[in-house]
Amino acid sequence: MKGRIVRPGRVAAFMLAGMSFSAMAQQAAIFDPMDRIHPVWAESGMVSAQERLAAEIGRDIMAQGGNAVDAGVAVAFALAVTLPRAGNIGGGGFMLVHDAETGRTHAIDYREMAPQGATRDMFLDAAGEADSDRSLYSGAASGVPGTVAGMKLALDNYGSMDWAEVISPAIRLAEEGIAVTPELADSIEAERAHLEKFPASAAIFFKPGGESYRPGDRLVQADLAKTLRTIAKDGPDGFYKGAVAEAVARSVQAAGGVITPEDMAAYKPVLREPVRGSYRGYDIVSMPPPSSGGVHLIQILNALEGYPIATLGQNTGETIHLMAEAMKLAYADRSEYLGDPDFVDVPVAALTGKDYAAEMRRKISADFATPSTMIKPADLAPYESDQTTHFSVVDKDGNAVSNTYTINLNYGSGLVAEGTGVLMNNEMDDFSAKPGVPNAFGLVGGDANAVQAGKRPLSSMTPTMVLKDGKVWLVTGSPGGARIITTVLQVVMNMIDHGMNVAEASTAPRIHHQWLPDELRVEEGIGLDTIRILQAKGHDVVVKEAMGSTQSIMRDPATGTLYGASDPRRPDAATLGY
Repeated sequence: MKGRIVRPGRVAAFMLAGMSFSAMAQQAAIFDPMDRIHPVWAESGMVSAQERLAAEIGRDIMAQGGNAVDAGVAVAFALAVTLPRAGNIGGGGFMLVHDAETGRTHAIDYREMAPQGATRDMFLDAAGEADSDRSLYSGAASGVPGTVAGMKLALDNYGSMDWAEVISPAIRLAEEGIAVTPELADSIEAERAHLEKFPASAAIFFKPGGESYRPGDRLVQADLAKTLRTIAKDGPDGFYKGAVAEAVARSVQAAGGVITPEDMAAYKPVLREPVRGSYRGYDIVSMPPPSSGGVHLIQILNALEGYPIATLGQNTGETIHLMAEAMKLAYADRSEYLGDPDFVDVPVAALTGKDYAAEMRRKISADFATPSTMIKPADLAPYESDQTTHFSVVDKDGNAVSNTYTINLNYGSGLVAEGTGVLMNNEMDDFSAKPGVPNAFGLVGGDANAVQAGKRPLSSMTPTMVLKDGKVWLVTGSPGGARIITTVLQVVMNMIDHGMNVAEASTAPRIHHQWLPDELRVEEGIGLDTIRILQAKGHDVVVKEAMGSTQSIMRDPATGTLYGASDPRRPDAATLGY
């Protein structure tokens, strides 16, 4: 501790990251005279999650002898209780698992699936226009949830503990209740109009008479506890068959949806091969389609590898310009080629190839921004939201989990399946309701992501691992809808190109461009001089609210020491080690 100081003006930032002042001092989340931000560190295991109670549960699971997957599954169920706006069992997502003993990384796709009654035009109104209210806030908005089945697949294949054992902490939290934080209270109130539409939802998230929960109140979720007990006892059948499945189908149909008990019983997660790339001597491993995240992360990194980014500098006008131009090209390709690989041929090898990156660079001018109207998807061979949440886990043996899952918008569709406590997702909005029409995040899609029964909607979720010499070096990911890919990109670049530690990389101001709309979005903290340089190059620069909530862990391959950081952009997040 000698020679380091805590800057009073900075303490609030780490308090917002979920650290108490004592934890800051104990775990070295402080500043030295050079004003560097120091990450949390640990020697045995670490969890980085968007909510502290869930992170504590994952840490305790590893301290009891569990591995990273045991901890990850426990965190996933706990977040369904403690972070109801995003943590879920009524949604789905993606998990990467790295097995240190074999050196292999596995991808688990437990994305929601469109029910058998889904049709291509189900979200068009009588005039043939996309009806966003139906695709977001009705029973039709929900795909068949995948989280329960995905967690069981992960535990059975890569975990070491009993299923009921890793779910039991979440049951306890739901039964005994959790203290409402300011962020939880605010998020419930912000979605009052959508939650109050459904009596079962209002009964959970508001007091009798509709009174709001306030910080310090205790939120008990008895129905959810009952459902979790059934899942713990009967496995996935306790969710996908029997009383819970029937209640889900009944509630969804009453709200205008088409999920049936048969749809629930038919759900299956999928083991897929991760997408892989390289960047300046590091191996990039990320999620394949139906996530677009891994493909476009690698695609953008490949393009930027041809430029001296470190020399140009972090968040300079020159660097941001090149990043934005590469982002635009990648998001244009996303609109055309990305979809569920079980239904369409996605040109993964072409998009992630170094040759294609060279073609991208030929389209980029160092001096001028190319208008998005002049950018079209490449001619290739055939081919979530701020309310998403991510957690990262690394154990003492170097096993790792990178997991991103969601119910899409805050509190999903707002519908709780009556008697179950399960908030239903509104992931059907991630399909392209009509080619060329943006979804809730402004993302444009085409035929490859059209609605189809049994299909999984395209996602931007980007759970990612970076390896060095075959060992995990970085585990990261973020919520943020369309901005997930670029948020993860900047954490990776900040560490590799700019030599930042994991806390600095997580804190640095971010930028984003997604082709359409044609605007370069930046956070506060990007300097006025830099903005003027970008405007002079032709960028329409807009300063908007903070982007993402990265939860990241870096492992020193030589010593095994873990260094982690929760994004200070979210107040309840925590990185905990032991």
